[in-house]
Amino acid sequence: MSTDLRRRVLDEHNVSRETAEALDLYVAQLTRWQTVKNLVGPATLAEVWQRHVADALQLLTLAPEAKRWLDLGSGAGIPGLILAIAGRGKTDFHVSLVESNARKCAFLSETARLTGAPVTVHNARIEAVVGTLSGIEIVCARALAPLSQLLAWTEPLLTSGTIGLFPKGRDAAAELTEAEDAWTFTRDLIPSRTDSQARIVRVTSLSRVDP
Repeated sequence: MSTDLRRRVLDEHNVSRETAEALDLYVAQLTRWQTVKNLVGPATLAEVWQRHVADALQLLTLAPEAKRWLDLGSGAGIPGLILAIAGRGKTDFHVSLVESNARKCAFLSETARLTGAPVTVHNARIEAVVGTLSGIEIVCARALAPLSQLLAWTEPLLTSGTIGLFPKGRDAAAELTEAEDAWTFTRDLIPSRTDSQARIVRVTSLSRVDP
């Protein structure tokens, strides 16, 4: 079943042989590191190609021309490191990964080295990094924080032209309602390709609600 899922995901996203090999290496690294560092939910490893790889790759279809990405709370590299592996053949493609946990950063750095993924790993808190980066086209984060908190962290970017892509579960609509109490923003709620109950919140044109 895992082999069938792998082939389906690679075919759906038109992945080259070289990129497929790099994604295989990512999955192998994730499995190996999982034994010493709980990077993902243990039960999800059996469905890694659908639950993690495909879930990350779908973001590329929403911004196919973007080359400068920022992934917050990267953890196991989902989606940021996977995006970098998939985009490594594109000229000037680069993903900044922000992760405060040093051991997770070690995983990200080692796996990026082995796969040739074009990333910069920032072992720091989000607040210390976001305001220092320029030229970011897309900022993303998965399973990190409620949307209202993500907007607060990314305000310097989303108020200056960066687009936010935030995968959310079944509570996406509730998180939007909460966020709209403090923020005004243009948004789309995009159905996830990997989970019928999940959505990707695309955010642009952010501003604070007047008190």
